[in-house]
Amino acid sequence: MKKVQLERFLALYIPWALALVFQNDPELSYTIAWLGSFFIFYITLSGWVKPLPSDRTIGEQLMRPLLLVQIIFAGYMCSTSIFYFLNVLGYQDFQKVSEYYLVDSQKLQLTAECQRYYCLGHAAFVTGILMFVRYPVKQKYYFEKPKLANTLFVTAILTLPLSVAFLLLPGLSQFSYQFSSLSFIAGTLALAFAIPLKKIWNTLICLLLYFFNFYQALISGFKEPIIISILVLGIFLYPTYKKIVTFTFVPLLLLVFVFLPTYNRIFRQNAWGEDVEVDQASQLALNGALNTTSSFDDESNWDFLAFRLSEIDMFTDFVKSTPDKVDFYRFQILKQSVIAMVPRIIWSSKPITEELVMARVYDAGVINRGSNVSAKPAFIVDAYLTDGALGVFLSLFLYGAAAQLISLKAEKLFGGYILGTALIFSGLFQIMWRGLSFEFLINTVFWSYISMFLIQKIFIATRVLKKI
Repeated sequence: MKKVQLERFLALYIPWALALVFQNDPELSYTIAWLGSFFIFYITLSGWVKPLPSDRTIGEQLMRPLLLVQIIFAGYMCSTSIFYFLNVLGYQDFQKVSEYYLVDSQKLQLTAECQRYYCLGHAAFVTGILMFVRYPVKQKYYFEKPKLANTLFVTAILTLPLSVAFLLLPGLSQFSYQFSSLSFIAGTLALAFAIPLKKIWNTLICLLLYFFNFYQALISGFKEPIIISILVLGIFLYPTYKKIVTFTFVPLLLLVFVFLPTYNRIFRQNAWGEDVEVDQASQLALNGALNTTSSFDDESNWDFLAFRLSEIDMFTDFVKSTPDKVDFYRFQILKQSVIAMVPRIIWSSKPITEELVMARVYDAGVINRGSNVSAKPAFIVDAYLTDGALGVFLSLFLYGAAAQLISLKAEKLFGGYILGTALIFSGLFQIMWRGLSFEFLINTVFWSYISMFLIQKIFIATRVLKKI
């Protein structure tokens, strides 16, 4: 692999620097920062900053942090704010509300400032990843490839009841979500292996698992599980069925984005607001979404795109209040993250993590204390609240570095990409695809790391993994 030049890493920060130069023109500054993330995607995914790993084809390494985690985490963080920006400028359904619309200059300035933080965070995030991209990984263990499909199948079957067991055990419910995610990834990966191998029973059972998980996503009331369910299956099937996946899953994802706002609104209205059974609420929501004649006929769709698809509206509230009204938190959020890591089974009187997180939401005036709404800050918001632009740079750099190093460790412990990154990293560390508040993310990543070693010991004991 050729030597990487420092100036190519510095090129990642050009969009942020340019946006900062033009900060007095918020429209131009926002546009530069927003387009800057697409520039970062291009120079990193094309291998210009640092060559992409050559140990596998692109289609066979999509789950690695530089590809999938960057596309989902940074893509969601940086690109979805465009609808909010247009809304601030007086647009609705991509049409100007009025020629005499008076733009709120303060809100516009805050929107541009937040987008600059997104751009800086994106650059720092991929810097952290690229600094530790070192392939091929030296293997300590190997697995028998003919048995791989069955290994994935058995993993999916066993981890599902395990996730339910953790959910029922007081103080250990946090492990339930890890193993539920691992079961979903294992089942989807097993399905992708079973179809070309024509393993009929494996395929049927994995399909049942997949549709069970998809149904759970539909009745969750959240958009992310639905999108991820479709995206992951497409990614796993892509290396074997490139054309089929391209011409079916890409349009399918686009359709989901069109109908999902209406579906979510109707489902929440019925299941959460009117106490309708989830099955009936799901059916009502599905009928309502499918009967929408146009993607923007439902008045909720633009609100969804502008205010709920992106989290920039909440980010602007935090930037407005910190540090003017509320001082930077420095190490306080990290201290709370350490507290959150202690299992409640050990410390029964441990402060409730949700309350620790929501305290800074109330302090910033994002929502009122009496409101029955959860508005937990995103990872980059906590990064900003820690220490402004410096906090964004350091936190996102460490985020990218952690994702890459964990993925490398998983491949080293589990005999390569399939069991290491595709199964273990994507299953146990799926929280890193999106990024939540410091307390939730650090707690989950820490215990997932411990779980990774325990699972490896089980794989060695059952001779799924053998030492080289």
